[in-house]
Amino acid sequence: MAAPEAKLTRIIRDIPMFEGLPQRQSEELAQIARIDAFEKGSVIFSEGDPGIGFYVLIEGRVKIYKISWDGKEQILHIFGPGEPFGEVPVFAGQRFPAHAEAIEKSLLLFFPREAFIACIRRNPDLALDMLAVLAKRLRVFTVLIEDLSLKEVPGRLAAYLLYLSTRNQRSLDLELDISKSQLAALLGTIPETLSRILGRMSKRGLILSDGPRIQILDLTALQQLAESGTGL
Repeated sequence: MAAPEAKLTRIIRDIPMFEGLPQRQSEELAQIARIDAFEKGSVIFSEGDPGIGFYVLIEGRVKIYKISWDGKEQILHIFGPGEPFGEVPVFAGQRFPAHAEAIEKSLLLFFPREAFIACIRRNPDLALDMLAVLAKRLRVFTVLIEDLSLKEVPGRLAAYLLYLSTRNQRSLDLELDISKSQLAALLGTIPETLSRILGRMSKRGLILSDGPRIQILDLTALQQLAESGTGL
């Protein structure tokens, strides 16, 4: 989707990864970027596709996921506005290691690999910003692997609810921003199991669940469940 360069420059300057860049460097990025629109359910790239560029989400939400040999979907991450994805294979010159799909109508900023690397050669500060993003992403995936391998599903769910609370200024009144089937895939389980665990948490007074709205009633017990990683 073609967009005026001035509009692209404004969008780029609002992206956390590019925050603080001089106007000239933002304009350089605007010269190589384009805006792509995707409808809900549209595939952005598939596992094994060449890493020809990376994306930054402007509007909407995107899931990154893998498909197991038996067809089970494991969501690795769900990205929201301002977040980049697909950048690792771009730097390594490799193929995308997972699938990306828009889970709602989305606008993405696309940066072609060769042109972006040329920008980095001219502006090394860009590389430092990208390294900071990748380091943060690595910490997130380290926690995900630990949760999936060492914790039972109730512990994973408790950890996710605490993550939502922290993301929302430690609010105890939460609203799931993804469907329960997507949350189940993110936690490495199935929707039926997720529903049963939500019910058990409610019966034990840890939370109050009403559709996508969840109220944390016993923060200490939820923290203990997340730390122990055990069942209910």
